[in-house]
Amino acid sequence: MAKRQLNRRQNWRIEKIQGERAARAAKRESSAVEALEGGDLGPEQTGLVIAHFGVQVEVEAREGELAGQVFRCHLRANLPALVTGDQVVWRPGNQGIGVIVAQLPRHTELCRPDSRGQLKPVAANVDMIVIVFAPLPEPHANLIDRYLVAAEHAGIRPLLLLNKFDLIDEQNAPALNALLAVYRQLGYPVLEVSAHHGNGMEQLQAQLDGRISVFVGQSGVGKSSLVNSLLPEVETRVGPLSELSGQGTHTTTTARLFHFPGGGELIDSPGIREFGLGHVSRADVEAGFIEFNDLLGTCRFRDCKHDREPGCALLKALEDGRIQQQRMNSYRSIIASLPDSSY
Repeated sequence: MAKRQLNRRQNWRIEKIQGERAARAAKRESSAVEALEGGDLGPEQTGLVIAHFGVQVEVEAREGELAGQVFRCHLRANLPALVTGDQVVWRPGNQGIGVIVAQLPRHTELCRPDSRGQLKPVAANVDMIVIVFAPLPEPHANLIDRYLVAAEHAGIRPLLLLNKFDLIDEQNAPALNALLAVYRQLGYPVLEVSAHHGNGMEQLQAQLDGRISVFVGQSGVGKSSLVNSLLPEVETRVGPLSELSGQGTHTTTTARLFHFPGGGELIDSPGIREFGLGHVSRADVEAGFIEFNDLLGTCRFRDCKHDREPGCALLKALEDGRIQQQRMNSYRSIIASLPDSSY
């Protein structure tokens, strides 16, 4: 069933209600911060945001006697939105409560537009984005390519991870092998694992050790199962696929950071079915398709849209097999989804 489109008045009313709720929450948060700062707070120190809950976050102390302890922290009103992976300056209070007073600079951030088109950070200070997919729910090259564009735009190393490879059979094997072959040919690292049976998990752990990684992908691809296999003591909740839609059900509701015993961190993000790229330009999208790099700027026309123009270098490469039709389809789909201002 197609989604019912909301009219302008309905959208305005939804935004108005959400704005009023946010304002009330901010007022309550401001009062809580004032009450905390009116009491006894400890000295400023650095911390790491390991989870986000609305207007509050969980911060892990990084220094001194409190190192390793986790505090539920309020945010001062003048701070920007924080996400899991942010490094902050904070002050501890009583009973595991604290106040964040400053955000430290991020060296990378993974972002996506929210349902209203506003840019929303997903995770900060990440070294590697692990794009998780599985035989079920059926993987979509367009979603994988959107993540690859976002990774290139953010300067984050990607890793493609096929989970549940024990579910590969005679029916889905040809399509999956063709999908993986495209990315392997482009030089992207690809791993095939089974969190349920443990196959390939040692190779995955070797990739994750010493890095700050984020798991992304559709709901139901087994991200929580992967976390449970890598970190058995965590026991994150695992959900089944919907029998009606074949899509995954949301089990992770907030991005959470976990530590590996041998070094490195993992951020498990909520599953999504779409990943908008309204925050990037046409040039950013083209840069995210790495096989285009040597071809861009060599078309006959400087403003070539790579559609039907004569002398288009990308169309010639597509005809010669140097660009795969699957990737060209993704590129055109992403470009078509961009706001007009991105052209």
